[in-house]
This record gives sequence, structure tokens and C-alpha cells, in this order.
Amino acid sequence: MPKSFLLFCTLLFCSLTFAQSTISLKGKVIDQTTKLPIESATVYLTKVKDSTVIDYTITNKTGNFIFKIKKDKEPLYLKVSYMTYQDYKVDVTALTADKEFGTIEMKEAVNALNEVVIKSEIPPIRIKKDTLEFNASSFKVGADANVEALLKQLPGVEISPEGKITVNGKEVSNILVNGKPFFGKDGKIATQNLPAEIIDKVQVVDAKTKSEEISGEASSSQNKTINLTIQEDKNKGFFGKVVGGYGSDKRYESSLLLNYFKGERKISLLASSNNINSIGFSMDEIFDNMGGGRNSSVYYSDDGSFGINNMTFGGGNRGITQSNLVGVNYQDKWFKKVDESGSYYFSNAETENNNRTDRINLLPSGKTFTNSDSYNKTISNGHTASFDFEIKIDSTSTLYINPKFTKGLSKNRYTKTQKTTNEALAELNNSSNDDYSENENTSFSTEASYSKKFNKRNRAMVVNFNTEINRRDDFLDTNSETYFANATPADIRKQNQLVKDKNDLFKLEVRYGEPLTDSLRLSLTSEVTYKKNRNTTNTYDFNASSNAYSDFNDQQSSNINSTVSTYFPSTGILLGKSKTNGRINFGPEFVNFEAQSFYLGQLTNRNKHYVFPRVKGFLSHTIGKSKSIYVNYDFKMDVPEGNQVLPFENLSNPLNTIVGNENLRPTQKHDLYFNFNNYDYPSRSGYFIYTGFSLSKDAVVSSTVFDANFKSVTTYQNVDKGLMAYLGSSFNKSFKKDKRTLRFGTGMDFNYNVTQGLTNAVLYESRSFEINPKVNMSWSIDKLITISPSYRYTYSTTDFKNYIVENANTFRHYGKIEITSYFPKNFVIGSDFGYTYNSGIAQGFKKDFYLWNVSLGYNFFKDQLLAKVKVYDLLDQNLNSTRTITSTAIIDAQNTVLKRYVMFSLTYKLEKFGGKKKSEGGIFIED
Repeated sequence: MPKSFLLFCTLLFCSLTFAQSTISLKGKVIDQTTKLPIESATVYLTKVKDSTVIDYTITNKTGNFIFKIKKDKEPLYLKVSYMTYQDYKVDVTALTADKEFGTIEMKEAVNALNEVVIKSEIPPIRIKKDTLEFNASSFKVGADANVEALLKQLPGVEISPEGKITVNGKEVSNILVNGKPFFGKDGKIATQNLPAEIIDKVQVVDAKTKSEEISGEASSSQNKTINLTIQEDKNKGFFGKVVGGYGSDKRYESSLLLNYFKGERKISLLASSNNINSIGFSMDEIFDNMGGGRNSSVYYSDDGSFGINNMTFGGGNRGITQSNLVGVNYQDKWFKKVDESGSYYFSNAETENNNRTDRINLLPSGKTFTNSDSYNKTISNGHTASFDFEIKIDSTSTLYINPKFTKGLSKNRYTKTQKTTNEALAELNNSSNDDYSENENTSFSTEASYSKKFNKRNRAMVVNFNTEINRRDDFLDTNSETYFANATPADIRKQNQLVKDKNDLFKLEVRYGEPLTDSLRLSLTSEVTYKKNRNTTNTYDFNASSNAYSDFNDQQSSNINSTVSTYFPSTGILLGKSKTNGRINFGPEFVNFEAQSFYLGQLTNRNKHYVFPRVKGFLSHTIGKSKSIYVNYDFKMDVPEGNQVLPFENLSNPLNTIVGNENLRPTQKHDLYFNFNNYDYPSRSGYFIYTGFSLSKDAVVSSTVFDANFKSVTTYQNVDKGLMAYLGSSFNKSFKKDKRTLRFGTGMDFNYNVTQGLTNAVLYESRSFEINPKVNMSWSIDKLITISPSYRYTYSTTDFKNYIVENANTFRHYGKIEITSYFPKNFVIGSDFGYTYNSGIAQGFKKDFYLWNVSLGYNFFKDQLLAKVKVYDLLDQNLNSTRTITSTAIIDAQNTVLKRYVMFSLTYKLEKFGGKKKSEGGIFIED
């Protein structure tokens, strides 16, 4: 490992060492009448002069509590609060030594429950039966911080370098604003754009499908949903931000977010334009839209494209992307019974990329080497519209409808040269392409759910209906030349190809629940699915005489249709208790599979009828106040795709011919997942353990045979086994002393995969193992400085059977430190320094690089204006070199990356609210 990196780590951890003189406060909380201990009562300290919260904790199962805090000579209150009990308060003159408060007896509240909470004090944390609620004002962030910065301060909440949000180890799959989607249900636009200062509460609940939500059923998912509630005085007004910047190398960025809130009605407008590989609406307080550092809420796929809310930018290629976007979001409540929300986007992107790839092709008895260089330019436009309607028909019936429409058009220019050699470096083939393509796709989907509750308790019916209708038209103009050794004729193509895809999916589920006991219900379910795919490919060769693409190429033209219809009637049991919920359904699944092809004037039909067993279920159980377990199991059979069983030849690739196999069998698949979660709020620490596997039999894989020129013929075969297993754990803990906060997290992930395949008619097997230890830390002083280092290591090794190589392995280091400073006053200083090392990169590719982004900002004009100067890749080290190890190849690739630039930007913050400011105060936990 480079010495510079070791020095960087040493300095980093040394800088975080600090020590303070602390004292301990202890006591026990019991019921005055029964003398039994009260678990999860909130104990907290506030200043007498302004009610500022000094520290807080909750009692354990024996009713005991302990504080470790810094000495304080100011007058304080020790307060205890618990739902259905009267608040307890005692004066503390000063805290200069350890103190024992003895046994605190709580009296039951006689008044209404809402009078238990002291209205002048809003609790930082409130724990209910199924909701964890944080008071946003109790967690300090910078003046211009977004919601993501707020989430990072909450106990038990972690955000990975990839932008995945977890709460006590469980992934957050939905983020809502006042209970409704904000530019999409994944909520990344909300966390990146909404200012933390307008948030009242952050509520964490179990993630539910809309069907489960409106029917009142328990969640079948182990994920979480975050709901952001807006402060009452901020829920009526106008606010937003405008960012504009220009820099070196003609780099620029611009973003606009305007919001108008008035009660139930909320209208938001987004707009952005930039050429720095950004979605364009990050609104990060330090780096705005600059990527490569802390802006991680957008997703970046393996091919380098990036996106958010199902919108993809970059055309599926790495490189430099110029993107533009306009979007509007609308929420309202109509006629007191109709909740409505909707959003619309227009997106535009232009991407250019140069790629160099070196590929080692692994064969049972040797290797070949393929080297290629390519250039790609893609221009794309997209429209997306989505709406949510929730209609409360009456007190027992609810209807939910979510239609969504998307339309996209892309144009692509692609050129490539490629050469393949054997182990003696003798050339086997070489090729060149110059292609132009246009792709137009349209899709319409609907999610609808109806729930009806009957007079008898727990008797209910749910109807779910889902549709997906997709249309895609592709045009390809190709000019390719492929030359082979051994006197094999060359393959020269100058042709146009027109491809039409029509894919439809309809799914209807009717579920009826009949109570057997107070906690058990009989579930009768019928599920019908209809899936139809149609593909038409017409190819025309260039006719030199007519100077037109008029010669129909029947060998490269075809019509393929496939239909899969299933019927799954099932019987099940639903368990619903205060701490235990579950469901299991089982029954036969009837499958009708039809596939048809028309090729070279011949019509081929392949029809199959199956009856499969099907089982699926889950169980979740809460242990005490802090622990929970979850398990999910699913057994199903998957039928092959239509093109995999039809025996026509696909000749679209000059170097690989694909032929279907009509003898393919369905794949059996077992999926099992388990997790254990424990977050202890008294110690502000928690851990999460998960494991699972996906086991398949008769999996469908490619079977490829290469000739002497490395030209291949691929078909499909069933293999005996396939396994994907995983195990992982994480731990996090936070310490708070006065204005200083230290958060620490660590984790370890293991992955094990067994894959079989066939190359040159030889069955091979690969067994891959990967380990990913990681650690992160954050040390901060309120409104002054935050230092956040992190480190991640990945080691992967793959063993082969019946292959020319027996083993391939690689390891990667990734370290990063983020520093944010608000000192001196009015200044905002940011530094993101990262180091990446990849051991497996081949010769000729750089193995490591540094990426250092810095920012200096100054607030003025009553903090409404923020001027910044930012530098991306200060050391000019950024690169994009990757190594990928698969069952059949080792691939090294290098792509165009964004290089160093300087950006000057100005941010204007505008807000106009009505109402009162909210107060701050203590903590409350309710059962």
C-alpha cells in the first residue's frame, strides 16, 4: 500500500482523538402504584434559562438510566416523561460531580393523553408502537443544509457512499413528504433539495405496499419508509433556491427549486442544466451539483450512467454528460375524500465517451485476447408523468390508483475497432463498426388497489390490479467489416435494421381474509398474470444499383411472439399480534406457455403447460423495545423466455450466432432471507445482522462454442445448480458531549456465488467469494466543524473447475475524508479527499488515483446569497479504470472521465412564510 495513503490514515485518526472530564448521573424509574420498572421512559436534561436540551436517554427494561455528561455549573432540570404518566421534573443546581437520583416514582396521568406532553417542549425522539419519530430542530446542521445532512445526524441512520439510506440497518425504500411522494417515491430529490430548516419531524415506519397501507395489513417487507413532515409555520409560504455557476474548460451548472406550500396544496418546480455529470438538482450546501464526493443520493450504475427516480442520464455509457431537466410536482386534497399528487419531468442528455477495453477470454483449454477501442455519442430526450389518487369511498372502502406514462427518444453514433488473438498473439479476427441508431420507447403502467373492510372485525377483501404496456421502435444503420483468419470469407454489412418490440403485462390479485381468532386470519387468494411479448425484426441490405436500402435480408429478419399466463389460487394464514406478524400462502400455480417464430418462411410453435407448487411467506417479530427479527421465503418456478426455446438463428452479430433450445426445462428457485436488528437508544448504539441465499436448479445459461477464428455459436442449456449466498453485519454508535458529537460505524459483508456454464461443450464451474469490511466516523462541533472519514476494502477471489485458469483474485481500497467548516463566521469551507486503489488492473492501466474536491463559500446579504469557488479534482488525478472478473472473461476497461475544473457559483435563497416559529425542548416516548 502506498506510504502516502498510510500517512493519510494515521493523520486522520490522530486528528479525531479528544478527551473530556465527565460525570455520571444514575437513577431508576418505576410505577408509583405497582412499583414495577418502566421501560423506555425518557429521561433528559434541559437548561433552566432557555429549555435547551443538554442530553437525553431512555430507561432500560429494569427501569434504570445513566448519563455520562460534561460538568455543568448552570441550573438545570432533570425531566422524566412517559405516555399515560404525569411528567416528572426536579431542579439541579449544578452538575460538578457524579449524582445518584435514586428511585423516581411516576404517577399515572388522569387527564387526556394529549395533556401529558408539555406543549412548550418538543421531544427530539418519540418512540411509538410502530413509529420512530425524530424532532428535526433537536439535531443541529448548517444553515443551508439539506434534508440528507439532517438524516446523517439522526441516531441509527446511516447513508452509504452509494447513497443507500438505512435506519438501524434496515434499508429505506420510500421517502415521503407529508405522507405523499415528492418527485417520486424514492424521495432522493426531497433529501437533496428540501432545506433541513423547514422539516418538523422525521418519522420512520415499516415500508408497506399501497395495498397493505390502505387495508391496514402488517408490512410484509423488512424495509423502512421515511416521512418528512413540514413545520406548521413553513407549510404556508414560498421558498426555494437558485444556483448558477461557470468555470474553466467551459464547465457550467445551474439549478432552480421553487416551492409553494399552502396547507394540503403543494406545488414545486425543478429545473437544471449542467455539463459536469450531474443530475443537476443536488443543492448540496458545500458543493452544489459537483459529484465525486458527498453527493451520493443519485445512483451510478456499473456502466457509468447515473440517474434518480427511474430517470437515467448518460445513455448507459461512461463519459462526459451534458444534462437538462425540468420538473413539476403537485400535491393536494380534493373534496375531503381524494388525496392527489403528481409529477412531470422533461429530461435531455448528451453524452460522449471514448473506451478502451482489454479482455482475456477464458476457455477450457486456452485463452484468447480481445482488444478494442470505441467512441460513443448519445443524445436523448425523455418525458415522465406520474399521478397518485387515493379515494376514501366511505369509512370501510378505499381506492388507490397510480398511473404512470413515459416516452423517450435517443440517437446514438457508435464506432469501434476490435482485434482478437490467440496465446501466440496470432490474429484470429478483426472488425470495425460505424453505426447510427435511433430508439423510441413508450410505456404506460397502472397500479390500482381496492380495500373493503366488513362489519366483522378483521374480515376484509383486497383487490390489486397492475398493468405495464411497453412499446419500443429501433432503427439501426450499420456499416461493419469483419475479417477472419484461415481463409474464412469476410462478413461485410451495409444495412438498415428496423426492430419493433411490444411487451404487455397484466396482473390481477383478489385476496379475502376471514378471522379465525383475534390474531389469526384465513387468507384465500387468487392471482392471475398475463404476459405477452412480440418482436419483429426486418433487415434491409444496401442496393448499389438503386442507391437505397431495398434488399430484404430474410436471414436477419424474424417475428417472435411469446405468451405466459399463470393462475395461482392459494390458501394461507395471516398472523397479526402486537409484536408478531406474518403470512404464508401456498398452492398450485398453473402456467400456460406459448412461443411462436416466423423465420425463413417457416412457422414454428412451442407450447407447454405446467403445474408448479408455489410457496411464499414472511414472519416478523419484535423482541422488547429494541430488537426484531424478520424472515422471508419464496419458492417458485420460472419458465424460459420465448427466444430461448425457439430454434431460429439470430445473426445480428457477425461474431456470435444465437440459436434457441426447445428442450429447456423450467428453473426451480428458492429464496430465503433473514435479519436480526437491535438498536439500544439508552447507549445510542445498534447492530444489524442479515443472511440469505438464492438457490436454483435447472438454471438457464448460455452454451457457447468457438471455432478456429473465435467466431461463436451460442445456445441455451439447463445446468444442475446455481447459488448466491450472502452474510453481513453492521454496528453503529454515537456519543454526545455538550456540543460535540462522535458517530462511529463499521460493517462486514460476505458474498459467495456458484455458477455453472458451458464453453466449447465443456461444463465449467466457478466459485467466487467476496469480503467487504468498512468503517466510517463523524466528529462534529455544532455549527462549527464536521470531520467524516471512511474506509472500505474489497477482496474477491474466484476458483474455476474445468478451465484454463484455476483462480483469479483482486482487491480494492477506498478511503475518503469529508471536512466541513463554518468557521470563521459567514464562511463555508468544504474538502472531500478520496483515494482508490485496484490491484487487479492490467499493465497499461493506472491502478490508483486521488480525487480531491474543495470549496470555499461566503454568505452575505442577510444569508440570502452564497458565493462559492469550487475545484473538482484538485490534483488532476481522476481516472476510470475497472477490472471485472466473470465466469468467462477478465475485462479491463478505461473510459473518459471528468477532469479538473474550477467553478465560480452564486446561490440565492428565497423564502416567505406565514405562521409562528416552532419551539424547542425535551423528549417524549410513547408506547
